[in-house]
Parts: sequence; C-alpha cells; structure tokens
Amino acid sequence: MREFAFEVSLCARLEADREAVVARQLGGGVRANRRVLDTVLVEPGPEFGERAAITAGTIPPAAIESDAGPGRFRPVAEAIDAPPGRARRIAERAAEAGFFELDRRSGRLYVRQVARYPDWFEEVVGVENKPDLGEPGDLATQLRKDVSLGLVDRAVLATESHVTGAHRNRIPDPVGIWRFDGEQVEVVREPTPLDTGGPGVEIVERHPGRAVVRIPTGEEKARARRRLAERAYGKGWRPDEVPACAHARNAERNGATGITGCEWKGRVVDPGEECGPACPGYEPASPPEADPDADRERRTPWVADPEGRKRRQAGLDRFG
Repeated sequence: MREFAFEVSLCARLEADREAVVARQLGGGVRANRRVLDTVLVEPGPEFGERAAITAGTIPPAAIESDAGPGRFRPVAEAIDAPPGRARRIAERAAEAGFFELDRRSGRLYVRQVARYPDWFEEVVGVENKPDLGEPGDLATQLRKDVSLGLVDRAVLATESHVTGAHRNRIPDPVGIWRFDGEQVEVVREPTPLDTGGPGVEIVERHPGRAVVRIPTGEEKARARRRLAERAYGKGWRPDEVPACAHARNAERNGATGITGCEWKGRVVDPGEECGPACPGYEPASPPEADPDADRERRTPWVADPEGRKRRQAGLDRFG
C-alpha cells in the first residue's frame, strides 16, 4: 500500500479495535516541532466524559494553562500571560470552543472558565508508519528521537513488510513492532513503556557535524503531552477535504467512512495533496456526500455536538 492508504487504513483498524482517540500527523516535540507523529492513540482516562462534554474541538493550550479559573471573572490581561492582542484572541478562541465565558465591563474584557479542565487521558501511543522496510529512510534516527525524548508513553513502528531479525536489530529496543496487512494488526514486538515523567533529550537544531539539544523537564513534557492529546481530540484522523471531482468516491476501510477513493487513479487518495485542478484526471463535479463527524461519533467515545457547544452558541452573540 501507499503510505497514505496504509495510514488511514491503520487508523480505521485501531479505531475499531480500541476505545481510544485516534489521530494522525501531529507535532511530536516539546520545543522543536519538526518531528511529526504519523498516528497517535490517546487512551481515555476516568474523566473522559467530562472532556467530551466541553467541546468537540481542540481547547487552546494557552487557555488551559492560563490563570482563568471556573470561579469569578478576571480581566483577560491578568488571566492570560500574553501581549494584549494575543491574549484577547486566545480568550475568544477558548470561548468559541466552549471552555471560556466572556463578559465586557466598562470597555474591558473579562473571562472565566465554563468548566474545570479534566484529567481525561492516560496513555499516549505514538506510531511511526513505514509500510515498506526496504526503503526505511531515516527510520532508526526518528525512532531514537522518540525514545530519548519520552513524550509518548509507548512508541511503535507499523509496517506491511515481513520483519526480519536484521530489521529488529536496527529498531531501538523499547519500540514496539506491528505488522499490518491493511485489515489486521499482528503484534510482532510489544513496546516498552518510556519515561514520560522525567527529563528527556530533544534535538532542537541540526548543523553539519553537530546538533543542538535541550533537556525538557518532566513538567514541560507534561504540558506538551496535554497539547498533543488536545490536538488529537480535536483533529482526529479523517481528511478534512472531500474532492469536488467526478472521479471521487467514498471509500470504506475497516468499517470507517470519510476516506476518498479515486476511480481515475484506482486507489485511495489524499484529497489535500492529490486532488484538484492540477490532477490530470480532474473533472469538476459535486463532491460525494460524506459525514465524517457522524462516522467518528458512531465509532468512538468522541461527541460531535456536546452540551458545552450548545451553551456557547447561545451566549457568544454578544461579542460578535
């Protein structure tokens, strides 16, 4: 399989097999976000339902980390540690997400949390997708970065290839190995838990013959893990776009919809990268009907239209 088809098929399989938030293509760093995690699984914690009740989207990290609490209203400038313009934008995004409530008094903007931010997730698993181990690229280096940083609880390599002893020897020992044939996952090697609570080693810059590294603390990693989990919750794994092309068709993978197949190419395609007027087979037409949010809600604990969103829609018109 091509890497995109492999990736969305694996996400659909994991979504069917686990009660977890599944997402793809997320930044996996603390300060340096050059590392992109192909697939992320966020295992729900005891307060997952409280998180699902707030908003279907991502709550801005700066709002979660602010001094605005669920008690009394506070001026935005005091609650959010940022320049005034940015603090206001953060407050407005958080209010739109249903996490903040806004009030205006004597020309000043005030804010408070609608709800306490819950302890909603437990383990975070990062998966590197490499269908063909015959073309590994810089795979070993990427996986060593994940192990040395310890941002995710477990790191896994997923492949379609037969895994030989030579392959195992090149993959860092803590990294688990899954073999995925498009339909079923075979666990070749279980991942070893990484140290997410202590400091890690992160490569910030690379130069010829040397690298600049920093040592993020356990507290910095905890904030980055929360940002990663929040982004995963809001984004999911289904592509955002549905191509307006006569050749586009809804494709199902492992029981999931929201995936685009192309009759002209004869395979699953990435709409954001492969579709549109630049494609030689492009023929303008109405896009196929699709409801990825409904499909995600049907298959996972994620809630598409929670009560928090309804409260937000009822009260935000004062600040339009």
